[in-house]
Amino acid sequence: MHVISLHLVTRFPSLGRRWLASAGLLLATGISAGCATGDTRPLDVPEIRPGVAAGYLTTAQLPDSVALLPPPPARDSAGFAADQAISAVRHLRGTPRWTQAIADDELGFPQAANIFSCAMDVAVDAQATPHLYRLLRRTRTDAAVVSDAAKHHYKRPRPFMENHAPTCTPAKEKGLAANGSYPSGHTSIGWAWALILSEVAPEHTDAILARGRSYGESRLVCNVHWQSDVVQGRFMAAAVVARLHANADFRADVDAARAEVAQARSRGLKPTRDCAAESAALAQPMPAIQ
Repeated sequence: MHVISLHLVTRFPSLGRRWLASAGLLLATGISAGCATGDTRPLDVPEIRPGVAAGYLTTAQLPDSVALLPPPPARDSAGFAADQAISAVRHLRGTPRWTQAIADDELGFPQAANIFSCAMDVAVDAQATPHLYRLLRRTRTDAAVVSDAAKHHYKRPRPFMENHAPTCTPAKEKGLAANGSYPSGHTSIGWAWALILSEVAPEHTDAILARGRSYGESRLVCNVHWQSDVVQGRFMAAAVVARLHANADFRADVDAARAEVAQARSRGLKPTRDCAAESAALAQPMPAIQ
């Protein structure tokens, strides 16, 4: 049985405290009869608890973040000095980029399903694009859990604990302070999604990858992660996506999602988000990491 540690639960409360799915449940992801006949009902998804999808991978199949990552920069190192310099992005608070970083903090569904909808230029929902919706829900869990071991091992303090400046999510600061900063779990999720969605909608790869990068940078704007946390979060995302490609259910959902997106485009299902406002916010220069 999979166990999600307490500090992972604190980072992502909606993931729950304990995996409830057995190996059989993890593989119970076949296409429903309704979808096979053209019905657009949401697909069944294996869950950790009601509303929270199980990942495609078992604990044993996840890449080992402690083995793969170097230690975070030591306090007297040039790497940590660079982290401190880049943390100046916290001064963006009160700007549209700060507002976007607050929105990017939300990883609950259905809201999180459309983080990349502007980049993809298509709406995402459980009815119109059910395989894509399931793909995002399940890979969110894989990409979150993959960084858990290193977070627990290094217990790195977060920037707001060092600089005492505000974060964009003050209500979450107590929970964030109780778990490690390295690597960034939000970044791992966002970059994993960017890589996967680049396969689903390859004609929008540049926009999708740019959004994946900006999603990780929102953690710097929020003053909850260091730049090295974000960089290594991307690394762990790449590691988990590579591992996911050996999973037949994942590959089947990617293929089905690609077909769904093509159909959604033909039906003119455009994003429901304010893409102009999002684009303007993300265009705001980022101090020290331009």
